[in-house]
Amino acid sequence: MSLTAAERAVVETIAARRAELVDLAGALIACDTAVGPDGRGDEARLQGALAERLAAAGAEVDLWVPDDGVVAGSRQVPPGFSFAGRPQLAGRFAGARGGRSLLCNGHVDVVPAGDRAAWSAEPFAPVVRDGRLFGRGACDMKGGVAAMVFAAEALRAAGVRLAGDLVVCTVTDEEETGAGAIAAVARGVRADAGLVAEPTGFDAWVACRGDVVGTLTVPGRLGHAGLEHDPAAGGAVNAIDKARVLLNALARRHDEWQRRPDHQHALLSPGHLMATRIAGGDWPVNVPATCTITLHVAYLPAHADAGGWGSRVEAEVRECVAAAAAADPWLAQHPPALEWTLDIPAVEVDADEPVIAVALEAGTDLGRPGRRAGLDSWHDGATFTRFGATPTIAYGPGSVALAHTVDESVPVADLVACAQAYAVAAMRWCGVA
Repeated sequence: MSLTAAERAVVETIAARRAELVDLAGALIACDTAVGPDGRGDEARLQGALAERLAAAGAEVDLWVPDDGVVAGSRQVPPGFSFAGRPQLAGRFAGARGGRSLLCNGHVDVVPAGDRAAWSAEPFAPVVRDGRLFGRGACDMKGGVAAMVFAAEALRAAGVRLAGDLVVCTVTDEEETGAGAIAAVARGVRADAGLVAEPTGFDAWVACRGDVVGTLTVPGRLGHAGLEHDPAAGGAVNAIDKARVLLNALARRHDEWQRRPDHQHALLSPGHLMATRIAGGDWPVNVPATCTITLHVAYLPAHADAGGWGSRVEAEVRECVAAAAAADPWLAQHPPALEWTLDIPAVEVDADEPVIAVALEAGTDLGRPGRRAGLDSWHDGATFTRFGATPTIAYGPGSVALAHTVDESVPVADLVACAQAYAVAAMRWCGVA
């Protein structure tokens, strides 16, 4: 395809307002919305500012703080989760009727900046240098959020009336649980197709792995570390040593997955079994009585159960642990405990979903050709696809390799091209009245 006269006019409008787009992305970065051990960022202020902006552009705006019960009992969200101070936002640009609806989604939370002294500039003080916008969230994903919001504004500024609805939705908590997108789906946010503005480098991510997180508690028997012990005679047993027995078995299962046919996928890496945290012992001269290991287990869409969750993978890991324990004299009599805490689901959008071709063709016509690809991690498109009946892919500016890094950045040219691609894709998907 090639750009129509109407599409070209919108593309030129965005190019001419390049500085405004960079200013918007910078303003989003400057609002510290980091989540993590040090607390929660100011998501409410950012969402309020975006709500005002979308309303000024003509959107029907819904800004709400969900009831915590929306995610109660979800395998994806831990008990005790609260939406307090964390509003969700959906702005609907009503179409002239008759066209398909399109959802543009992004998350406003970012991961902590880490050691700020390692950054070349303050992470929440955005700066443009060498054609790139730097700051925490630049590519993951405030740059993408800015591009999709700006695309909607540019369509209105150019006098384009879409035939179908365009829904711009920004959510919280993607970096931790995905609770914001769950709340949006529960609120009725959906469309005929969706785009999530993740940093895909203008590829279309049509699949992502899921992951389950568990806690493995390995028992030992307390004793004096300065003495030698005979476990068979009631002496101390080192829980860390016994944890090694289980970790070795899990490592062998991980290696097996790398080769097993059912773990091969054209767009995704095989599943993995990884220990991400370990704690054991309470005193330097005590034989540790317990050792606790956090497990991160990635799985492919094909391994999801009938409900789309990772219970089948959990069962395989549990069997592996039980078999290793049964072969060890101490663990056979003192079995370890494995508790699963979170399940972030895998998803794969049907290869024939028309929105994939629309997004990729828009990029190609703007000089940004892409391909079908997958993400080994996860994004909110899985929630809108699985629970919201909205086939949703990820498509956005920048490289995911820079996400969560020091000196995170996105090319300014990518921001412009992405806003243009979103606008053109909306015109082609929704139709022009």
